[in-house]
Amino acid sequence: MDGSTLPGAAVETPERIILHVDMDCFYASCERLREPELADKPLVVGMGYEAGESHGAVATASYEAREHGVESAQAISQALESLPRAAEGGDDDGVEGEYDGVVGHYRPVDLEFYKEVAADVKTILHEHAETVREVSIDEAYLDVTDRTSWEAVDGGERTIAEGYGRHIKQQIAREVGVPASVGVAPNMSTAKIASDFDKPDGLTVVRPQAVESFLDPLAVDELHGVGPVTARELRAMDIETAGELAAADPTELIDRFGQRGRELHTRARGDDNREVTPTGRPKSLSRESAFTEETADTAAKQEKISALAADVAARARSREAMYRTIGIKVVTPPFDVNTRASSLSGPVDDPGLLKQVALDLLGEFDDEQVRKLGVRVSNLVFDEQDQARLDGFETATATDSSTTTDSPEKATDSDSERVDHGGRITDWTDEGESSATIDRRRGGQSSLGEFD
Repeated sequence: MDGSTLPGAAVETPERIILHVDMDCFYASCERLREPELADKPLVVGMGYEAGESHGAVATASYEAREHGVESAQAISQALESLPRAAEGGDDDGVEGEYDGVVGHYRPVDLEFYKEVAADVKTILHEHAETVREVSIDEAYLDVTDRTSWEAVDGGERTIAEGYGRHIKQQIAREVGVPASVGVAPNMSTAKIASDFDKPDGLTVVRPQAVESFLDPLAVDELHGVGPVTARELRAMDIETAGELAAADPTELIDRFGQRGRELHTRARGDDNREVTPTGRPKSLSRESAFTEETADTAAKQEKISALAADVAARARSREAMYRTIGIKVVTPPFDVNTRASSLSGPVDDPGLLKQVALDLLGEFDDEQVRKLGVRVSNLVFDEQDQARLDGFETATATDSSTTTDSPEKATDSDSERVDHGGRITDWTDEGESSATIDRRRGGQSSLGEFD
């Protein structure tokens, strides 16, 4: 039978390998990317905050700031009581008011810049997995079952999957410059818990046979889906740990929490059959490429834009998508993001027009030093319908986004691949507003679904 499976015999399905990638203090990490001198210093990023003011709320606090009592969703005025603000200009030798001690560095949220950084991270994730579920600006699940293995390395405790997770972490740090924590497990809920287990910059691997022993000693509020209120109710039932929750009578849990009680019970046991699935169709398709070195060479920039436009046009056609808006992104030193776009009178599928519009928009930057270029089509239409007349472009409305605006919104529905054409090509997505998920765990961030 040449080793093949006998007819009718059951075939053992290999355990899935799920990664949960969670960017550590993402907003703060982005600010440090822009201002390296803030590394290792207490840093607070505020929503509704303006420099020198005391209004707004904490979007995220670096781990150094948390050591001084600053927490997510805390009022800036309260944070300032715990961690006075460094004097204007960020000089640690001075502080606003009389204070002798540690000072904090406060920055307003710059979401457009964070989206730009997030897009580069998400591109790497899509490179390493066929299926990616982008949950928020800084969090995603990857199903890498077909890319790696639970097989042990050299008969030891380490697995090939661990090396795969470490490789992704290192590539994000090397190419994007921000830290990530990664959890590797056979299901989504355990992978999420694992990514939060050893922050910051952690890597936690839970092999299939170790799920129960990993979960059992954890406090119930460490479980995915258990917030402070639920944790208090569980403790009122003398359920302190995941192991105790797993051993509890599911009927009592259902009586107390409804069907959610059954879900909590199964998650505590490490049972989670959910599949990692993308979330809907993309709202835009894009490609971008970084030059090896900054350049002002017009011909080189035009060649790059033309190649990117052809790539985007091919992807749109392969997905039977027409587009109403054509745009470019131009990144100039040090990290200034400039976008320009033109909207057509109706949806088209026209590679020649796409290239023409992209080159026309690029003309504004002929004399500029450029680090990276991108081409995007948006306002996509997937339904069969008549294409707009090509002369509709003559009545198109040009939109102009200023420096450091219009970078990827939330890359939740992105359609991502990575291709190399001399420079590094990444995706530039614009996927609409992020869901306002608030996670209170361990002082996490509270804005736009961002976690710590």
